[in-house]
Amino acid sequence: MKYHVITLGCQMNLSDGERVNAVLNEAGYEWTDNEEEAGLIGILACSVRQKAIDKVYSRIHKWNKWKNTKNLVTFISGCVLPDDHEKFLKLFDITFQMKDLPKLPEMISQYGIATPTHLKVGIDPHNENIEEFWNVKPNYQSGFEAFIPIQNGCDKFCTFCAVPYTRGREVSRPSKDIITEVALLVAQGYKSITLLGQNVNSYGLDKKGEEINFPQLLREIGELGNRLKKEFWLYFTSPHPRDMTDEVIEVIGQYPVLAKQIHLPMQSGDDKVLMRMNRKHNMEKYRHIIETIRRVIPQATIFTDIIVGFTGETDEQFDNTRKAMEEFKFNMSYTAIYSPRPGATSHRWIDDVPQEEKKRRLHVLTEELRKHNLPFNSNLVGQTKRILVRGTDRKEGYLSGHTEGKLIVRFAAENEKLIGQFVDVKITSASDFSMEGELVKTEVEVVA
Repeated sequence: MKYHVITLGCQMNLSDGERVNAVLNEAGYEWTDNEEEAGLIGILACSVRQKAIDKVYSRIHKWNKWKNTKNLVTFISGCVLPDDHEKFLKLFDITFQMKDLPKLPEMISQYGIATPTHLKVGIDPHNENIEEFWNVKPNYQSGFEAFIPIQNGCDKFCTFCAVPYTRGREVSRPSKDIITEVALLVAQGYKSITLLGQNVNSYGLDKKGEEINFPQLLREIGELGNRLKKEFWLYFTSPHPRDMTDEVIEVIGQYPVLAKQIHLPMQSGDDKVLMRMNRKHNMEKYRHIIETIRRVIPQATIFTDIIVGFTGETDEQFDNTRKAMEEFKFNMSYTAIYSPRPGATSHRWIDDVPQEEKKRRLHVLTEELRKHNLPFNSNLVGQTKRILVRGTDRKEGYLSGHTEGKLIVRFAAENEKLIGQFVDVKITSASDFSMEGELVKTEVEVVA
């Protein structure tokens, strides 16, 4: 039987999808890019944004119509709120939590013979037996970039966030398994590895005395990099400011393989809004982290997440966010318009910022980001930067990649053997969100 899986949402869902594919391939199912010829179709959903959930409904209504003319089994997993999960029970043939992925072939084989209760499972907030899921060897979708889950769930309960209700409480993966996976990937020639978790820098806190903490994990990987003497960049996402310590920053500064790029969600630049969000940090704490990064690893790029139009956000409070962006001069900001999610605490509050005002605030922050990006990128003109080539560019005859700091660079080259390799590129021009350069050096033999 052929199968097709659609993945929505963040990098965590993408990483989960690699394990879904591995389990189905091992069970004898054959992947197809064409969902119309699949007899098994799944979707890894994301309840964090309503737009992603709307896509789920659109797809399943189409698939259920197909059942009138063909045999088809559908399943859903991923990051799903209890409220959405209850509705999906009636629409999908199989629903399961990602921790139960190893049982998926059994669920499929029993579908239509009987209706075992495990075909329709609820959400377990305790993440029991998730180690079985982590033990599934993923079917990596790239030969040079990989994602490694190091924890699952979140204990922070931000009032806007669905994650504690979709993925349960925080559970840390054994560090020996993480380090083994990193070592295997590096030995296979992977160049970019990202540690994943809803709150990576709380790693190990659920197993105090039994497991190392996050800075110790980074140090272990840094030492591994020194021993292996192979070039790669190690990233992580996403940390929480509450648990970001000076030690984490200092460790990053000590080891070449720990990439000098930090994604630090701010969400708002106003203390009162942060309190309503239950972020458990204030701007003084956030400012200390940024100042420490600038002092210890001044070459680092800093990315952030921001929500505009959160319940009760006044013009003055929004302007504090704009001022924070002006102060910190982020290299990138993933800014989202607030939308209430069922199950999250803020869903019970009045969504009192008009949609048009939310869009205006989004535009203001985008322009603020542009204002600081161009001078930063322009300062790199004339410098030679190490680039990881990730693919062809939209500009014909060009390849595209990113720096260690995840800044996008394109350069003239038609040799696609460079994709997945490190090259040196001299920056010749810069714009708001990308740069252009000339290929200087490559270890890959260029075939005419």
